[in-house]
Amino acid sequence: MDRAALADFLVRHREALQPADVGLSEGPRRRAPGLRREEVAQLATMSTDYYTRLEQRRGPQPSTQMLGAVARALRLTPDERDYLYRVAGHDAPDRATATDYVAPALLRVLDRLTDTPAFVLDALGQTLVQNGPARALFGDVGHLTGWDRSGVYRWFVHPEDERRLYPAADRDRQGRAQVASLRAALGRMGPRSRAAELVRELSARSPEFVRLWADHEVARRFEDHKVLVHPEIGPIEVDCQALLTEDESQALLVLTAPPRTEAASKLALLAVLGTQRLAGAEAR
Repeated sequence: MDRAALADFLVRHREALQPADVGLSEGPRRRAPGLRREEVAQLATMSTDYYTRLEQRRGPQPSTQMLGAVARALRLTPDERDYLYRVAGHDAPDRATATDYVAPALLRVLDRLTDTPAFVLDALGQTLVQNGPARALFGDVGHLTGWDRSGVYRWFVHPEDERRLYPAADRDRQGRAQVASLRAALGRMGPRSRAAELVRELSARSPEFVRLWADHEVARRFEDHKVLVHPEIGPIEVDCQALLTEDESQALLVLTAPPRTEAASKLALLAVLGTQRLAGAEAR
């Protein structure tokens, strides 16, 4: 790990960004150019102290998951991300199989969605980045590792947590949709892919998954109309729309409700909750 090169790289790219570039307000007058350290830490969902230590050449070696979060926060290109990994002492991710990189163009769209839940998923249902309202609704999944990052995996292996937002009457439909989406991903990615690994893992851990997999349903599940039950706000009726990347490997999902409806008011309240929780996390 080259701490000096890593620190200099982080500082240079942080100073090259303006708050508007990443969906943040300008706020009070700034004494130095670019983003503040706490803003990068906020975008990467890590502590300001941890990020500061990296810039000051005294931090521990960051994990690949942490580096992926920093690369997204700083809106790095694939080449810049590869360099970041190498100076931090890791091999650069295989671009053909990497799942944690989100294109800056997709992130710029997400940056502008501040008043409604939005998040980026890969083909295996792994949440790569969430905005504040999405964290307030679904919980912050940025800390999860391994297969726990996949919503499909959590649906069958941790049902008590993953299904709590869905009305009991809708859970069977959602489970079938999860399986059908995974089969579609397997068809695109092939028998030696991570999709196949996920199928084997779920087959070993969930009899329910095995039963549904045997039905051979295939469908990509993005557009949807459903009800989500928030523990504080109650049921929220939403429409789900997706913006796909050119290679269809990732999707930006946006949850909305018709204007001037009860659901729209609840989504607005959700955005406030997300802001309050983020402020609370920063205070800690």
